[in-house]
Amino acid sequence: MFPESGGMSRYAQYSHGPLLGFVAAWANWISLVTLVPMEAVAAVQYMSSWPWSWANWTKNFIKDGNITFAGLGIVFIFMCIFTMINFWSVKIMTHFTNLISILKILLPTLTIVVLICSGFHAQNLGSNVHEFMPYGTRSIFEATSVSGIIMSYDAFQTVINMGGELMNPRKNIVRGILISMIITAAIYIMLQVTFIGAVEPSTLAKVGWHGIDFTSPFADLAIILGINWLVILLYLDAFVSPFGTGVAFVATASRALAAMTHTRHLPKWLGRLNQKYLIPRYAMIADLVLAVILVSLFRNWNLLATVITASTLIAYLTGPVTVITLRKAKPNLNRPFKPRYMLYLAPIAFVLTSLAIYWSMWPTTIQVILVIALGLPIYFYYEIRYQHSNLKEQLRSCWWMIGYLIFMSVMSYVGSEGFGGQNWIKYPVDFVVIAVASLGFYYWGIKTGLRKIDLYIAKDDKK
Repeated sequence: MFPESGGMSRYAQYSHGPLLGFVAAWANWISLVTLVPMEAVAAVQYMSSWPWSWANWTKNFIKDGNITFAGLGIVFIFMCIFTMINFWSVKIMTHFTNLISILKILLPTLTIVVLICSGFHAQNLGSNVHEFMPYGTRSIFEATSVSGIIMSYDAFQTVINMGGELMNPRKNIVRGILISMIITAAIYIMLQVTFIGAVEPSTLAKVGWHGIDFTSPFADLAIILGINWLVILLYLDAFVSPFGTGVAFVATASRALAAMTHTRHLPKWLGRLNQKYLIPRYAMIADLVLAVILVSLFRNWNLLATVITASTLIAYLTGPVTVITLRKAKPNLNRPFKPRYMLYLAPIAFVLTSLAIYWSMWPTTIQVILVIALGLPIYFYYEIRYQHSNLKEQLRSCWWMIGYLIFMSVMSYVGSEGFGGQNWIKYPVDFVVIAVASLGFYYWGIKTGLRKIDLYIAKDDKK
């Protein structure tokens, strides 16, 4: 509806004012800028698992799951390459990511076909509920955040954040999101089914699913099956694919940071665009510096993935509230995409997002919330020194989010042990409590939305 660069950092401001907009934008930016070092770490991690003798020099890049000092140097080089590809032209970036995207679709598809043709053991899926879910339902939710499943679907927001630079954005943004989500879901579901069916039943009978411990799951399966050409392709793809994601998210993160300067709560120079290529180079450099700091402090892929998941979901929380608030404030505004089921989908999405935040596990939940809170002093400094606006009104529209974050921190601590809590509220009662409370915060958020939309939107809609 409002296509613009860095759109994910702007929409909550339109419905609830600059304070909530800043909180959502800050959380989203933290998740995006953390993705850049995480993809570089992933590339180095796969390098260290190469089985060939000529690649022995890569073995010392990872130790006990963490990046070593030598590996850190390679990570820095990769992040610089991600940034340099974005530095001159959107066209260069899109050509590069398009090429990588083709590989990221073709190779998994090829892997699915080859492994299924090599032998698919349908009995591995189980013949009853217990065999299908041998460790119960809770283990499914425990795996979603720490294994990066939720994070894997995050790339759709690149389409939104590049909205101001797309041709015919009002149609192409919707198309891009739907195509991205459908293709991603299809590939990941089929890969999981293929992996389950490709494991030898005899091996499964000996060690169980908890005993299946592959360094590179599909490559290790290909080695066992003797498909050497597929092994080579999988190892190369595992190294190349993070480059495509890293390059895309350098573009997204820089535009998210640049968009945050529009509210005048960050230095203006961060949002300055290069006159020739219209690229936020200062924001890119700032993101690179922060990415270097982040990967120096957090050298573990799983930890980075969990941080990204939690911060991304907190940013997404404002989406369901914002869309309904905007419909109430401006029901006649031109909307190219206006599904009638949104009144039912929005609260469901809010509840599911809340549960996914809870799955990030204590203490990651409180750590991410504290990182998000670190942005508030910056906001209040610029607000008090330069803006002199009505903080009481801003807080009125933001109390629901503050209360929500406190509630989720407490629930994460007192919740079931499978999610890192004290087990004072056991599974699945903890899910019920979160679902009911989340609906209360959702309707509170809608009720405290702005009565009038920012004038900037009205102007944009008339263009």
